[in-house]
Amino acid sequence: MTTRPCWVEIRTHALEANFRFLAGLAAPHAELLAIVKANAYGHSLALCAPAVARAGAKWLGVTSVEEGIVARALCPEARVLIIGGVFPGQAAAAIQFQLTPVAWELWQLDELLAAARTAGAQPGTLPIHLEIDTGMNRQGAGPNDLAAVLARFGPGSPLRLEGVMTHLFAADEADGQATQEQLARLDEAMSRISAAGLFAEWLNVGASATLLAGQARVVADLAARHGMKAMLRPGLALYGLIPRFDPAFGTPDAPATPAEPASLAAACAALQPVLTWKASVAGVRSVGAGATVGYNATFVATEPMRLALVSAGYGDGLTRSLGNRFNLLLRGQRAPLVGRVSMDQIVLDVTEIPGVEPGDEVVILGAQGSESGNETITAFDHADAAGTIPWEVFTRIAARVPRIEV
Repeated sequence: MTTRPCWVEIRTHALEANFRFLAGLAAPHAELLAIVKANAYGHSLALCAPAVARAGAKWLGVTSVEEGIVARALCPEARVLIIGGVFPGQAAAAIQFQLTPVAWELWQLDELLAAARTAGAQPGTLPIHLEIDTGMNRQGAGPNDLAAVLARFGPGSPLRLEGVMTHLFAADEADGQATQEQLARLDEAMSRISAAGLFAEWLNVGASATLLAGQARVVADLAARHGMKAMLRPGLALYGLIPRFDPAFGTPDAPATPAEPASLAAACAALQPVLTWKASVAGVRSVGAGATVGYNATFVATEPMRLALVSAGYGDGLTRSLGNRFNLLLRGQRAPLVGRVSMDQIVLDVTEIPGVEPGDEVVILGAQGSESGNETITAFDHADAAGTIPWEVFTRIAARVPRIEV
């Protein structure tokens, strides 16, 4: 059956190319863990996990055990890291599906210990990645918790400390001060881990901003001081969007930051958008001056207009606040969104776009060509208009919107 005409196209060849480019930036200093959590940032885990595996990804990062089970079925050979940790009752499934949990709470380690022993695991056979809180105060073991946490990896324990990780909460800030402080805390924690007689193979630090800022070598040097290998975990860049660095190059009232790193300039040229969100015109009508559009008549025509009804709304993930203040692409031109965004529909002003008819393709997010060139609407455009961030724009695209590989 033909579905309602609101869909997302996923260019998996672009995703593969992005991964290979990012892996090249990281080499030879660090391995990459491809972030495919939250349904691959709304792009489709089913399409994206196999694509990055084809491109050479050996590690996949997901949020939960549930996502990990799906990723394991899609990519039997990949290492799957459960970044959000295990929740009560999930440890046995994590072991069954050979998932690698991130842990930081004693109760998580105790559940994993109990499940491993029930499964008959031998000492040191269940790999765990320990998260260290270096200042974000979100998840991770703090300095006062570390001794008790490390005791769970003692002799005879089935748990093996395979990796240590932290999350850099301000890697996109150009001065780097917060990141330096976090890495110093991580260095101290690693020294305590070594003093406890434990060794981890991987030091997992830094996302897209860290990699694109040319900091893979910094992470690798820290890892090498403790006899470890470095791992970075790109997310947003993997899907073709470059995080904004704030401030980028200074302001009139503050000195400029160092010159843009070569890695960032190269990424701007190389990374390709993976997702395009489209819908179709369902109908076109003419209205006179004084006609109102949508709920509560928030738009009133000041002259005769032509309006196009489009099959997309906030039920599909289009932010409701964009009504009367955003444009979409139609026939290669920008068409203003008029009236409020409804659950399943929107209305565009096509008065200045000749020939619009039912079935015409509308681009909500992505590029569309015309005789004068391509017009593009990015996730940053959506985010700026809605007062949010691109990560939310992507992950808000509803499950009812089919993802199609192109």
